[in-house]
Amino acid sequence: MSVRTEAPRTTRRARPTNPRPVYSPAPVSEEFAPAPSPDGRRVAFLAAGAGTPGVWVREVGAGAAVALPVGDEPVLALSWSPDGQWLACVVAPGGAPRTELWVLRPDGTARHQVAGFGRRSAALAGWLPDGALLAVTETDERGQALLVDAATGHRRVLAEGDLLTLLDVTPDAGVALLRRGPRNARWLELLDVVTGVRRRLLPDTGRGSTDQGWFGPDGTSVLARTDAYSELAALVRVDLTRPDQPPTRLAGRPDAELEHVAPSADGHRGALLWNTYGGRSELSLLDFASGVQRAVAAPGEVIGDAVFAADGGLLCLTAQGPVQPREVWLVDPSTGAPRPLRSEAAGPRTDDAGVAPQLVDLRARDGLPLSGWLYRPSGPGPWPTAISLHGGPEAQERPGYNPLFQALVAQGVAVFAPNVRGSSGFGRTFVAADNLAGRYGAIADVAACADFLVDSGVARPGQLGCLGRSYGGYLVLAVLVNFPGLFAAGVAECGISDFRTFFAGTEPWIAAAAVSKYGDPQRDADLLRDLSPLTHIDRLDVPVLLIHGANDTNVPAGESTQVARALAARGVPHGHLVLAGEGHDFLGRANAEAARTATTAWLAEHLAATASVAG
Repeated sequence: MSVRTEAPRTTRRARPTNPRPVYSPAPVSEEFAPAPSPDGRRVAFLAAGAGTPGVWVREVGAGAAVALPVGDEPVLALSWSPDGQWLACVVAPGGAPRTELWVLRPDGTARHQVAGFGRRSAALAGWLPDGALLAVTETDERGQALLVDAATGHRRVLAEGDLLTLLDVTPDAGVALLRRGPRNARWLELLDVVTGVRRRLLPDTGRGSTDQGWFGPDGTSVLARTDAYSELAALVRVDLTRPDQPPTRLAGRPDAELEHVAPSADGHRGALLWNTYGGRSELSLLDFASGVQRAVAAPGEVIGDAVFAADGGLLCLTAQGPVQPREVWLVDPSTGAPRPLRSEAAGPRTDDAGVAPQLVDLRARDGLPLSGWLYRPSGPGPWPTAISLHGGPEAQERPGYNPLFQALVAQGVAVFAPNVRGSSGFGRTFVAADNLAGRYGAIADVAACADFLVDSGVARPGQLGCLGRSYGGYLVLAVLVNFPGLFAAGVAECGISDFRTFFAGTEPWIAAAAVSKYGDPQRDADLLRDLSPLTHIDRLDVPVLLIHGANDTNVPAGESTQVARALAARGVPHGHLVLAGEGHDFLGRANAEAARTATTAWLAEHLAATASVAG
């Protein structure tokens, strides 16, 4: 079946007037993904500068940063070895989802690749305490858990299997902690490396997912972030010496989801990142033995990338807000006092052209509570309005730094960024509410947002648009074909258009993990066919801009191409922007700005019109 199409709010589309020149905020170089040296005296981090994200190192308190020679390919993640001798870099050649693992000395010398060769993609779990070995997952059709010597590249395979990720290894490399399973349904396994015997940790509750885990300091326990035992994710401890005992709850809140835990190197404490209602962050420090938890002032509305220096004397993280570009902050664990890495005396960076959003609540058409962030232009409403749909779908729209939203608002276009069902941050039931046939509800949620914006006086009828990337790009296309007449224009970036071609063309590990979320391409073929926008593309008759990275192998670029061809065959106005050298995420600064400028211009042109006559 299809989402039921109700009578549109307008019966003819508004025609554009002459839009104002497109405003684009001045480029801001954000700093993120910190990796402190073991003694906490230096911090490596990523910054794009004028090109793609590269590696920089700054002395704490010195201010100036030095770029390391890591090549021209974008770097996604960093880790400093516990002995201080190596930096490990996760690199994305061509911006594509297949990643490589490289190491280099902190002075930039001896750079060489150690994992992610050929068609395999590499992810770093961490370092063993001596700093010589890296714990790595390589993935293609199947996953491999590896130990890799940083200096020689020598590899030791610990385990192989489908949907397998290595999370941690005991210091003697005798026991490995593995994560298995598809999206929203992951579990932990303990592997005896010598015998090959595995056993599942955390009894199967039949619900929820365990996404993060690591060994306790003495190797007799495992700590895990999971929502298998509560609606909101919490921290639990599993006693490995008493396998029949249920896990002990160490930290959880009824009003916030535990988003991530950064354990110290000695395993005795951790930094807990809490996701409160709407997506604002809170930070606390927890002593695992005593259970004493202490709140720490968050230096921004959204924080992430938390990591301790190996000696435990410094906590690094990133902080951002709607008018605060992402940057690295330092926290003294003994006092909880935060300070920015870039300058000991500086406060939060701000963008002078920015506006802060308002968190608003609304109801889906079936009564489910929804919420979103509303960015209003200056002056009285209603305004031309764009609904922005985040990716994932297991992601969340949060009050972070988004120059696209600021550019649209400067053009007089209001932006509403909702969290429809399937979004993370609102608990186990909500994040799974769009699984399989539940996706019809997620599509209808976007229409409910449009209803709300018009009924509340924010949006002008006939001047509603929608935009989104990745899963959000899929939702744009799905809403346009299922609710014709509701929107005047759309921008779909890197979106799935046909689940059949998506499953056939994406990376094998992405396809395998997505079955629990979207459906099985054989068993659920009829459902996936009906949920595919291309199946109903004859209903799409408004201008659509399609943007895609040429090297995308997550959602292959052909997903946009086949929509462009179908629209061209019917004479529907559309644009098709393919960005060379980019994968699923636009990591090159020039390409990211090109996509943002094109999106702003498209929506400003097609939404900047006088209100149409209601039908």
